[in-house]
Amino acid sequence: MNQNLPKEEFSWNQIWEKNKVPISLGLVGMILIGIGVFSVLLLGQKQPEIEILPAEEVAEKATLFVDLEGGVERPGIYELPTDSRVNDVLVRAGGLSATADREWAAKNLNLAQKLIDGAKIYIPLVGETTKDIEQSGGAVAGVTKKININTASASELDTLWGIGEVRAEAIIDNRPYQSVEELKSKKIIPSNVYERIKDEITVY
Repeated sequence: MNQNLPKEEFSWNQIWEKNKVPISLGLVGMILIGIGVFSVLLLGQKQPEIEILPAEEVAEKATLFVDLEGGVERPGIYELPTDSRVNDVLVRAGGLSATADREWAAKNLNLAQKLIDGAKIYIPLVGETTKDIEQSGGAVAGVTKKININTASASELDTLWGIGEVRAEAIIDNRPYQSVEELKSKKIIPSNVYERIKDEITVY
């Protein structure tokens, strides 16, 4: 037994001397690989996730503001998504009130019309006419003494410069309007007529 020890010890030493370089490189490589795997796992747990939203989703989060007054349950200013319709703001306001002119709403209120930012929508009350609103001195929902293109009759619209029977009917058929500019943008009346009457008309 004692005679074999030096030989065995010598054999391991001889192997180490002959292969110490590749053995050392192998050990170092394994250590580096282990450190690399550990680092990847550690960083993968700590790195926050960044969510990149498509342009469509970003657009959907944009909002607009609409002032809804008159014959609704909860008049006021409402914030809605940019693709909202007239029906959406009416739902938010609790729908038409008991005093609303439902006949006017059925004939003139386009529930499918898209809303625009800063729009004002006024729902007339039962028995309320453009003349009544004007005589109130603008007390009703901030109405001024202008012809309301959303509520005026054909004969009232006909009093405007350049608006005859045909154009008056076209204005009525395209109600409601959220801004007077829609008369021009929707090509309901010519630009020169719009420029002449824009200060005499209102949408509320």
